Amino acid sequence: MDSFNAREFRNALGCFATGIAIMTTRDVDGRYIGITVNSFASVSLEPPLISFCLDRSANSLSGFLNAEHFSVNVLAEGQEPLSAAFARSSGGDKFVGIEFAVGPSGCPLLADCLTHLECVREAVYDAGDHLIMIGRVIRLAQRPEGKPLLYFRGRYARLGEAPG
Repeated sequence: MDSFNAREFRNALGCFATGIAIMTTRDVDGRYIGITVNSFASVSLEPPLISFCLDRSANSLSGFLNAEHFSVNVLAEGQEPLSAAFARSSGGDKFVGIEFAVGPSGCPLLADCLTHLECVREAVYDAGDHLIMIGRVIRLAQRPEGKPLLYFRGRYARLGEAPG
């Protein structure tokens, strides 16, 4: 087997285009928490389960681990500034100046996203330098139109033509 370094591995994975989502929750003190991810995936239709990966060094780790609920906000084309705002690792309030509503689960639902999924944390699994969080979808909403914001080779990308 050939050897490779972490940068080469990351570059290879970057060849797989992904959508971008912002995971949001509310910590035990009532503070809103959000983080940009591109490691979001469907797991099961019955029951309705999704997953995302959370870096063990993320400032938001304890907030997500201690929260019962979280929301998935799937970003639309043109929401690069929102993605960038939630990707920064500063401990400041990322929700200042951001338009959102609070869903029945108590988690923020960001404006103008393609889809919102409200979830109950179902399980957390160890996975190297990340944790895999599994959520059971309890509520959802989606826009009838729009294109996704994509990520490819370390950059934002756009879909050429959205399927009908």
